[in-house]
Amino acid sequence: MNKYCYLKQYSSGRDWTLVLRLSSLFSFFLGVILVGSAVFPVFSYQFLFSPKFNKEEVISPLISEVSEASFSLPAKVLGEEIEEFDSTDIKVWFPEANLPKIPTEKISSYLLSIPKLKISQAKVEIGGENLDKSLIHYPGTALPGRNGNPVIFGHSVLPQFFNPQNYVTIFSTLPTLIKGDQVFIDFNDVRYTYLVEELKEVSPNDVNILAQKYDNAYLSLVTCVPPGTYLRRLVVIAKLTKI
Repeated sequence: MNKYCYLKQYSSGRDWTLVLRLSSLFSFFLGVILVGSAVFPVFSYQFLFSPKFNKEEVISPLISEVSEASFSLPAKVLGEEIEEFDSTDIKVWFPEANLPKIPTEKISSYLLSIPKLKISQAKVEIGGENLDKSLIHYPGTALPGRNGNPVIFGHSVLPQFFNPQNYVTIFSTLPTLIKGDQVFIDFNDVRYTYLVEELKEVSPNDVNILAQKYDNAYLSLVTCVPPGTYLRRLVVIAKLTKI
């Protein structure tokens, strides 16, 4: 007659197999969410906004016949040297551009507000260089309220990181502006109201956006697109309303 002996096995510790599987699954989905949050804004911009900004026939207050050679633009363009490109340094946007001179002013900065984007009293430095410290009024372009085209550059990142009080993210939602939206400029104790007329997308070496046309008072706001990249430039063109 066979005798059987039953032995009770005691576990030496918790079985971590299930925990490891769940943590791996969680890490996978977290990675997908993080990658998606970075890629989705780029693709959504390309499909929703970019087609509207790249119409063949546009009405622009800028001079279309200005040649690139007249601005002495270097052979290399933005986007070719990714490792060396500092997007917060205004000098790398249009290096060595030979712009027309305008009278020297004692005022070195002014304020910009865009109610729709919740941007209020943002500092615009005339001829500044660091886009992480302020918006930059490109040197040689007209001053606010005067005939011509003041060109203001602002930094942008992925729209989910937009903070209207942070100059590194301040222009991240600029593509959401539409015709008729208001832009306010407080310059020399006078508030000027501009209305958005057009949004367009240009290549990084299109210096025509710096051109001046003196038949009226315009304003150009410039940032990099698609969101989180600096492959192209978005230009928001506004026109001064009659005071």
